Amino acid sequence: MTTDAPTHQMILERLGPGRWRVPAGEEWRNPSGGLWGGYAIGLATRIVQAEPERVGEVLSLTLTYAAALPAGDLDLRTRRIRQGGSVGVWEVELRPPGSEEVGVHAIVTTAKRPDTPPFAFVTMPQAPDPDSLPAPEIPHARQHFGSTVLERRSLDGFPPRPSAGSRSLAWVRSRREPMDKALLGMITDNSPPRAMYAFGMGVSTTTLSLTVYLHATDEEVAEVGNDFILVEYEGRVGGGGASDERSSYWRRDGKLLATSEQLVWYRKVPPPPPE
Repeated sequence: MTTDAPTHQMILERLGPGRWRVPAGEEWRNPSGGLWGGYAIGLATRIVQAEPERVGEVLSLTLTYAAALPAGDLDLRTRRIRQGGSVGVWEVELRPPGSEEVGVHAIVTTAKRPDTPPFAFVTMPQAPDPDSLPAPEIPHARQHFGSTVLERRSLDGFPPRPSAGSRSLAWVRSRREPMDKALLGMITDNSPPRAMYAFGMGVSTTTLSLTVYLHATDEEVAEVGNDFILVEYEGRVGGGGASDERSSYWRRDGKLLATSEQLVWYRKVPPPPPE
């Protein structure tokens, strides 16, 4: 069975129970060569959504990035670890075709969302209307990884430079399809590493693990449509090669859609030798 996904052209080919194949285009590559980490988040979401035994909607994902994945066909393996009355747990593995080496491992929680009284202890940051901010379009520039799908309009903290704080704000929206949970998950890996706010651009980084909490329901995410969402991003500490990052994702009306936590491996890049 082949399912043509409505977002980000993820074409899911079901090879059998718990076995899938997906072609990942060159446009999803990072400048370093491997596939962008946000693509894996969106793909893990879409695969679990397509599983015929899945119950409820995707509620959270925790991804471990073990090795870079190349563009081209990917083999995916899924396994339902447990299904309770309301909550299910799935395992997803992304591999190069024919390989037993796992590139990205994901644990995905699904749930039937009950009608419980809502509460909130946080509020959306103040931010100017995104339409009042310039669109960072560069004519004829090559579009790659996140920029193929997402448009960013930054408010503060961009471009990253050494400073006393790491907080940044940006409005982000889809260039293609209306917002869904796969796209929302992808946005959680679309901000500059916080190590750049300590050391500037002279750092090399890679994501080790990333957890996404999708607080909003499918319907609440769909209400975004093609509009912008506000991304609030900050880091707390770094050392011994690792730094943490956390972020929040707000609908324009102040609804908190998602939060995320990320662990990043970083290295300072030595300056080039003098000529």
